[in-house]
Amino acid sequence: MYAAETQGVRVTAQPRFLEADSEPGQDRYVWAYAIEIVNLSGQTLRLLTRRWTIIDGHGRIHEVRGEGVVGQQPVLRPGESFSYTSGCPLATPHGSMQGAYAMQDERGEALEIAVPLFPLDSPYVKKVLH
Repeated sequence: MYAAETQGVRVTAQPRFLEADSEPGQDRYVWAYAIEIVNLSGQTLRLLTRRWTIIDGHGRIHEVRGEGVVGQQPVLRPGESFSYTSGCPLATPHGSMQGAYAMQDERGEALEIAVPLFPLDSPYVKKVLH
């Protein structure tokens, strides 16, 4: 599990390679990732937007931006959490993801909450020891 905490919000990410949805012979590799967002602050927060930076095994960068997560803009009171699962396809057997959530507190102040960098590794990656 990978974790980051920003301004009283903890985000954890757990990636998982989806063998059944992948087609290595067609250069299609698919991962699911579970995210948990925990509000450890003393304020109610609303998640407004997301930004992802996805880097494939060739170093190609793909940016994803959008409203909310999985079609929702959850409101988290102090101590509450929100969890969801989403997915990411790549044309390479490995890569990485990281991102940020734009959130708003009860006073209308904007917060940028980090999503930790996490690897997207499949069993098709050739391991090299240095």
